Amino acid sequence: MKNFAVLLSLIFILFTVGGCGAGVNFGSSDDYDSDSEILAKNIRLRIDDVLMSVTWQDNNATRELKKILRDKDLVINATQYGGFEQVGSLGYSLTTNNSEITTQPGDIMLYNGNQIVIFYGSNSWSYTRLGKLTGKTQSELENILNKSGVKIKLSLNDN
Repeated sequence: MKNFAVLLSLIFILFTVGGCGAGVNFGSSDDYDSDSEILAKNIRLRIDDVLMSVTWQDNNATRELKKILRDKDLVINATQYGGFEQVGSLGYSLTTNNSEITTQPGDIMLYNGNQIVIFYGSNSWSYTRLGKLTGKTQSELENILNKSGVKIKLSLNDN
């Protein structure tokens, strides 16, 4: 009788442990492949319909931004601030990794987790670095950005 109770307990344990994973979604390999494909794409940035060359950081904020852009492009109406930057709301909050930074012309920063800032001058503040405009002089950046407002468009593009 004692052996029967032990055997019954073992069978019960096997069925209980064996069913622990039932109904739990750990994500399929298709989900992983989809994320990998998204992360392999570059973010394309346009300022007032002019395609800009950008070197993007590889961090949590840019990876999250790519996942947002998987579903739709973002159009941001940025406004001039302080005579050295354009700033606009992303409409989403991204993970921050802020540090005290003295920006340079062309820097693209995340401010307060939900605002994109593009610099044509310099400023010191706590930001998360997103990227850097390349191939433009400070004078060219001032011509593009030193106005009351600009339209920034972010989208995904294949490498």
